[in-house]
Amino acid sequence: MTPADLELTAAWVAEQQEESGAVPWFAGGHLDPWDHVQAAMGLLASGRREAADRAYRWSARSQRLDGTWAAKYVDGEAVEHYVDANFTTYLAVGVWHHHLVTGDDAFARELWPVVDAAVAAVLPLQRPDGAFVWTPGEPEALVTGNASIAFSLRCALGLARVVGAERPVWAEASTAVATAVRQPDLFAAKPHSMDWYYPLLGAPWTSDEVERRIKDGWDTYVVPGLGIKCVTPNTWVTGAESCELVLALDASGRRDEALQVFDDMQHLREDDGSYWTGYEYESRQRWPDERTTWTAATVLLAHDALHGVTGGSGLFRGEGL
Repeated sequence: MTPADLELTAAWVAEQQEESGAVPWFAGGHLDPWDHVQAAMGLLASGRREAADRAYRWSARSQRLDGTWAAKYVDGEAVEHYVDANFTTYLAVGVWHHHLVTGDDAFARELWPVVDAAVAAVLPLQRPDGAFVWTPGEPEALVTGNASIAFSLRCALGLARVVGAERPVWAEASTAVATAVRQPDLFAAKPHSMDWYYPLLGAPWTSDEVERRIKDGWDTYVVPGLGIKCVTPNTWVTGAESCELVLALDASGRRDEALQVFDDMQHLREDDGSYWTGYEYESRQRWPDERTTWTAATVLLAHDALHGVTGGSGLFRGEGL
């Protein structure tokens, strides 16, 4: 991608942002808190600090009294009120990324109470085996969500150091969930590619374990020339999952494969810099009929990870944690 390509993609994401700072999936669409943070990180990685700051301040204003967010918003109003543990903790990743890129301690301190309350809200959802249930009152734990929570807790601990706070309970919870993520029998089995690659971003693995995990899923999910499948056995490749795999490969030291997957998914790009969510390759059609901010933002984050454009390029490699 050229600098002009990156600018076009960043401009498209910024155009979808609402005046309030909220970043929905696309203009007029709904927002979920996880993808909103992903979009904010993409905006910052492309040099749009003001837009990113507005996005994070939207999160601060929208946080509920118990430290959580609703799972879905439309036009600033919550329309699905349940709590998703992963959605709630992911703000820590965004604010840590902000600090890596900008070095702005004041902004970290401004958002710290929001992150602190979010983590406190989710900690009671951790089971004795270390895994987090996906929502209060349900016993099921999801491996991708737990890998993301594990990474969020590491980022939250990084922020705690920045503001001079001590959170030993967070460290214990982080270690326990990272250990749990490596035990597949603790989680509901699903056919999603993210359950294959995302644990590489949230838990420590030996080089031999990384090799085995990547090899075990590669032929199942990777479609040469197109990216990766979202789920099996569907013949549907998706841009965000492809770029998350890029981040996981990069974090695992597999740069050549990461570059190839990143190149392969570029067929989802439109002339205005936006990206289609996915492509059904047997019927040769874009599906669904949408271009999403979180897909474009993940492209921007993957590019930064591969090319070291900003101080946040090492985010998913755990630099500074």
